[in-house]
Amino acid sequence: MTKLAEYRGTFELTVNLVLRELRSRYKRSVLGWGWSLINPLATVLIYWIVFSQFLKVQPPVGDPSGLKSFVFFLLCGLLPYKFLSDSMLQTTESLISNGNLIKKVYFPRQLLVVAGVGSLLVTLLIELGVLCALLLIVGGNMVLPWIPMLLLIVVLETAMVLGIGFVVGPLNVYLRDVKHFVFIAVQMLFYSAPIVYPIRLVPVHAHVLGLALPLRDIYKLNPLVTMITCYRSVLYDLAWPSLKDLAYLGLWAVALVVIGHWIFGRLDRRLAEEV
Repeated sequence: MTKLAEYRGTFELTVNLVLRELRSRYKRSVLGWGWSLINPLATVLIYWIVFSQFLKVQPPVGDPSGLKSFVFFLLCGLLPYKFLSDSMLQTTESLISNGNLIKKVYFPRQLLVVAGVGSLLVTLLIELGVLCALLLIVGGNMVLPWIPMLLLIVVLETAMVLGIGFVVGPLNVYLRDVKHFVFIAVQMLFYSAPIVYPIRLVPVHAHVLGLALPLRDIYKLNPLVTMITCYRSVLYDLAWPSLKDLAYLGLWAVALVVIGHWIFGRLDRRLAEEV
C-alpha cells in the first residue's frame, strides 16, 4: 500500500521523464522524428530484398482479408518486435545512464524504466498509425474497426516489456555483462518468431535422437510468437485473435510485471551505491 501511494503521486514526474526521453532521442538531428519512420522502412526494404526477392519467401494470404503482401506481412511482425527489442536494450541501460539523477534525489527508480518504455511506446503508436493508414489506403484493409483490439494487444505487450525492464535494468547495475546477454537475446528473439517467415515453414514434427518432437507446438510456447500472431490477425487478416492467445499473453504480462517488480524491489536497496 505504501508503494501504491508513492506511485500515485508521481504521475507528473513520469510524464516529465517520458518527455525528457522523447526530446533527447533525436536531439540535434536534422530529420528528427522522421527517423522513427525511416528506420523501420529501411529495415523493411532490406528484408524485402533478402527474403522476398532472393529467398523467394511467399507471404500467406490474409484470411478473410485476402491481402497478400510481403511488405505488410513483415511490418505487422517487425513493428511489435522492434518495440520489444528497443525497450529491452534501452531499459537495460536506463538506470546507469541516469546514475546522477539517482544519486541526487530519491524517487521510485522504476519510473526510469517506465519512462524509457513510455517513450518507445509513443514511437510504436505513431508507426502503427502509419501502418494502419497504409493498410487502409494501399492494401485495402478496413482496419478501423479493429483498432480497439489492436490497442489491447499493445497494452499486453507494454506490460510484458515493463516486466522485462524491471529485471534487466537493476541487474545490469550490479553485473554490467547483462547488457551483452540482452543484445544476444534480442538477436535470438528475432529468428525465434515468425517475423520474416510464415509460421507454416516451421515443421510440425522434428526427429531428434530417434524421438518425434512436436516442434511447432513447442515453438508456439514462445510468447513472442503468440504476440505477433495476434498483431497479424488484427492488421493483416482482419480476424479476431483467439481467446486462448489473448489469455496466454495476459498471463505472461501479469507474471512478468509481478516478478519484475519483485526483483526490482529486492535490488533497489543499493542502486545508488552501485550505479
